Amino acid sequence: MVRVLLLVLFFAPTVKAQESYPTKPIRWIVPYAPGGFADIRARRMGVDLARALGQPVVIENRAGAGGTVGTDAVAKAPADGYTIGSGNLASISVNVSLMKKLPYDPQKDLQPVMLIERSALILMAGPGLKAASVQELIAYAKANPGQVGFGSSGVGGAHHLSGEMLKLRTGVDMVHIPYKGGAPAAADLMAGHLPVMFEMGYAAVPSIKGGKTRALAVTSSQRLALLPEVPTMSEAGLPGFESYNWQGVVVAAATPRAVVDRLNKELNAVLALPEQRDAILATASEPGGGTPEQFRDLIRSETVKWAEVVKAAKIQPE
Repeated sequence: MVRVLLLVLFFAPTVKAQESYPTKPIRWIVPYAPGGFADIRARRMGVDLARALGQPVVIENRAGAGGTVGTDAVAKAPADGYTIGSGNLASISVNVSLMKKLPYDPQKDLQPVMLIERSALILMAGPGLKAASVQELIAYAKANPGQVGFGSSGVGGAHHLSGEMLKLRTGVDMVHIPYKGGAPAAADLMAGHLPVMFEMGYAAVPSIKGGKTRALAVTSSQRLALLPEVPTMSEAGLPGFESYNWQGVVVAAATPRAVVDRLNKELNAVLALPEQRDAILATASEPGGGTPEQFRDLIRSETVKWAEVVKAAKIQPE
């Protein structure tokens, strides 16, 4: 009898949390500026999540330090499920290796809820580069060491890391040219001032379709539906070369599992809506979904993978 009572007392808070949550508005922190990729996705999904939960979902932008400021706010928020956040490659898996002092531990201070999407990058050449393939780019870079620059949205982002991985895999001596965002880098690429860069699909496809840049390869494991004629990096001669910029939803580590499960259930349902999936596919990304454990496994594997690149390439924060 005592044992049964103890079990009831143990599970009662979990059952109560699951039944009552949520009873007030939910704050969704986006650790980047308004109008960006992460912000647009959170706002689009937040509308349907609010409908599913029966409570408003308020988007709050907390930009700064490569996503660190906003992610730290999520990690230090009350662990009750009323503050959720967008967590992506940089803020969750890269900054821990890149920055000397991170105000939070992604593994200990955050609890994964669900992966929203994975976004492959496209290796693009500007009009000034004669190379028509990845192998021609490699050959040209080897013949002209230190003379080929590759642009990025900034130090430690998916654009930069993909370029450094290309250097490490091929031994080419290319020079990293960081910009303050992907847009100015892409503008210089189209103008012929920058030879090559890895770019997100949603930004790259229009310039490729318009003939302003050329796609050499994509970093996904399969070809993109929007660019079926463009080979993967593996098909282009670099087997196993994969790189994604991904994002998902995270909460403070001590958030009750019942609350995490409710959020996961509703977010999966939102992601399954045709309009949500179509919006993701239209940006050359892959819809995510799945369990918190699957998202945690991705975070861990990406943390190990990019830590090796950061160390081998001796990348230093700006």
